[in-house]
Amino acid sequence: MTDITAAATPALSMLSEEEALFRETVREFAETEIGPHVSEMDEAARMRPELIEKFFEMGLMGIEVPERFGGADGSIFLATLAIEELARVDASAAIYVDVHNTLVNNAVARWASDEQKARYFPRLTSNLLGAFALSEPASGSDAFALEARAERHGDGWRLTGRKFWITNGAEAGFFIVFANTDFSKGYKGITAFLVERDFPGFGVGKKESKLGIRASSTTELILEDCVVPEANVLGPVGQGYRIAIETLNEGRIGIGAQMIGVASGALGAAVRYVKERKQFGRTIAEFQGVQFQIAQMATDLEAARLLVYNTARLKDAGQPFAQQAAMAKLFSSQTADRITSQCVELFGGYGYSTEYPAEKFYRDAKIGTIYEGTSNMQLQTIAKQVLK
Repeated sequence: MTDITAAATPALSMLSEEEALFRETVREFAETEIGPHVSEMDEAARMRPELIEKFFEMGLMGIEVPERFGGADGSIFLATLAIEELARVDASAAIYVDVHNTLVNNAVARWASDEQKARYFPRLTSNLLGAFALSEPASGSDAFALEARAERHGDGWRLTGRKFWITNGAEAGFFIVFANTDFSKGYKGITAFLVERDFPGFGVGKKESKLGIRASSTTELILEDCVVPEANVLGPVGQGYRIAIETLNEGRIGIGAQMIGVASGALGAAVRYVKERKQFGRTIAEFQGVQFQIAQMATDLEAARLLVYNTARLKDAGQPFAQQAAMAKLFSSQTADRITSQCVELFGGYGYSTEYPAEKFYRDAKIGTIYEGTSNMQLQTIAKQVLK
């Protein structure tokens, strides 16, 4: 039976031989190593630790990191392919790889000193999971209204405050934490710090119980005079706002990859089901109404995939991509929302049952319109670029 998600669509037919092979390798890994545990992990709201270890072993946690630091010296496009293929099987698994690559490694690659890269990249590519800590209880879409403060103390800094909605928080040992060093300067006082889990004064708080992406940990971080040495300031003091903005631009490519992966998984499940389910003496795939719904889903997915792939190519080519990243995240998350909803309906009553995959795809898709910038924030970014 033909797998619609593996068909040679225009976007996939443009892959190089190396890219196609990499994609197939990740797909096989996702299906054989992650697939059998998806339901169990979703119900338990916990990723199997050995899978995170395998992400490192496969080289998926250092795709863009230079070889001299233990990375693959690859591209954001390869990271996009990996995230998409993982999300096609389990969005939670994809998120561990996504955040670690597009946010953590990306920020370290662009802003860390040579000494910091030499100190952390060998660990970030082998066994040290990272997290990106920007959001706070009162600081969501208005990311720079954060209240965490950083004060000089001796030859280092003391960080105080709380961080919310921190992806990878339960398992991470390394955090990029944003705090304000001078509130009189507003967002220009925000600074980024490289914080290790065992630094004095650092703690992980409540783990959220979520609608979807349940096996991906989302936690609170508690900073109580957290001691951070001067050597762990990331970039210049007061440039944290710029680090956050530019890092999140690449992060949106990763979210786009997640969403096309979820949509692809849902479409594949729907296609298989309509070919098997019979009503009125024939499979429901033989009804024109169902055929048109599948056709629309496939078209929307291809359009979203092309947007995401194009944005990754632009970034790799060193071209401006902020507007395209916002478009890719916006459209891919909307597409995933529509496709997964339609998938539930095509499954009928079974679509509402946890015994079938449709409802999980539906739950996992919803976060795409919310995190790393809501859809309204993406629209604002796009409008500014178009109208300037």
